[in-house]
Amino acid sequence: MAKYRKLGRTSSQRKALLRNQVTALVHNGKIVTTEAKAKEVQKIVEGLIAAAVREKDNFETVKVTAKVPRKDKDGKRVKEVVDGKKQTVYDEVEKEIKKDLPSRLHARRQMIKVLYPVTEVPATNAGKKRGTKQIDLVAKLFDEYGPKYAGRKGGYTRIVKIGQRKGDGALEVLLEFV
Repeated sequence: MAKYRKLGRTSSQRKALLRNQVTALVHNGKIVTTEAKAKEVQKIVEGLIAAAVREKDNFETVKVTAKVPRKDKDGKRVKEVVDGKKQTVYDEVEKEIKKDLPSRLHARRQMIKVLYPVTEVPATNAGKKRGTKQIDLVAKLFDEYGPKYAGRKGGYTRIVKIGQRKGDGALEVLLEFV
């Protein structure tokens, strides 16, 4: 018996397809796909969630001081003239950040290898760069899915059969988090 399904694609195409579907599942919470693809995606996602559950509390909080640009009421940086040049005014701010311990950092890097970067565009700014934001799916795995599934020992996703697709008659399923 094979270790994985080839899905009728070359290895690079198959890897890209699975990464795409895993990213969509983590971002949206559910996807509709064929049964064979869903079973392959399910294997990958279960491993990511298991790593997130295992490493969810494996960090230490550290206080750091950072230079943050001062902003006016419109949200623009405040500038002042120094020696004939305009320079931004910075304030010192103390922040608390999460510093990953080595095993969590390794898990984070393994997740980044699988997940594509996701950029969310608001409906009002469709087609524009302004207002877009990068979504950190690895942080979502650690902060949202890790604590949510901490009591479970596997079985983080479910496959619900929908029916046959109209075009080619392939069995379609809904893959979602439990």
